[in-house]
Amino acid sequence: MYLNFFGLREQPFGVTPDPRFLYLSAAHREAFSSLYYGIEANRGFLGLIAKPGMGKTTILFHLLEKFRTTARTAFLFQTQCNSREFMRYLLAELGYEGESQDFVRLHEEFNRRLLHEARAGNRLIVVIDEAQNLDASVLETVRLLSDFETPRAKLMHIILAGQPELADKLASPGLAQLRQRVSILHGLEPLPAWEIKSYIEHRMKIAGYEGEPVFTPDAYDALSDFTEGIPRNVNNFCFNALSLAYGLQKKMVDLDIVKEVISDLDISKLTTRKERTRAVVEVEPEPEPVPVPVVAPTHPVSGPPIKKRDREEILSPAEAAAYMQEVAMKLKNWQRSLDQSLGEVERSPRLRVDEEK
Repeated sequence: MYLNFFGLREQPFGVTPDPRFLYLSAAHREAFSSLYYGIEANRGFLGLIAKPGMGKTTILFHLLEKFRTTARTAFLFQTQCNSREFMRYLLAELGYEGESQDFVRLHEEFNRRLLHEARAGNRLIVVIDEAQNLDASVLETVRLLSDFETPRAKLMHIILAGQPELADKLASPGLAQLRQRVSILHGLEPLPAWEIKSYIEHRMKIAGYEGEPVFTPDAYDALSDFTEGIPRNVNNFCFNALSLAYGLQKKMVDLDIVKEVISDLDISKLTTRKERTRAVVEVEPEPEPVPVPVVAPTHPVSGPPIKKRDREEILSPAEAAAYMQEVAMKLKNWQRSLDQSLGEVERSPRLRVDEEK
């Protein structure tokens, strides 16, 4: 492993949401402050929405750590469930080990435990992670939990955290009552390029690194473009870069190492899309030009004849269009000539005399 090679006590780019490594960027600090203030101000329902890998869960663990001594907490992440299963998961987080499957009794048990915490002077904070997976019926069950409160204070705070699909659900007309109860709703943005360097150095320092920056400036630029500022992508990239540097016995991660890691992590080269595209190109030949048969129309009145073309002649699309336009113009002139001839016949005096007879 590269830990000893770089003088690290532990893995700086792990895959678990360890709050010790939380780097509070401007966006993350604002999101954390909003959630913290919402709980302190007894706002009830709160929301945190961001794309995968943005650090939602790490922020939530850090938040619960702040209230560890003053609140009872429950963290739910099993969200593909029905309402009864949801209540059982929630009660299990609160220490309930009963076997009851009755939904009404589960509600009663929850109410009893909620009042017990309130009398002990503890707040209850329920965090529901990956809440975008909850069915609408379960979200309605979550809304009904807000009925457990006194006229003067909230007995419980619920934080709904999830991906952008959660915002889609909350915006639907059927969940309007729940959306109205979410008093604070915050999102997270990717790390800007200038902050990725601080993010990496922060995690290296927490892991015990002491010394000059490991990544060169041009390596940071390429790394930033590839990871798109998503913390999880940055962690995965840095793990591979440090591993490769250790394999090459290099103390610095330069642009050459970064390019090799980018090549290794580029999943597009492993997909079948290129092969399918190449196969289609090879199998489907270039379409042959379609012969356009040309028939010169006959017409009953005199006029300039329409130029005849050889039936076997193959016209290009542009030539065919020009020729058809020529035919249409001559037919139009022929129609105008015919109408004029009929008009002269109708105005003839001899014709009127014959009609009177």
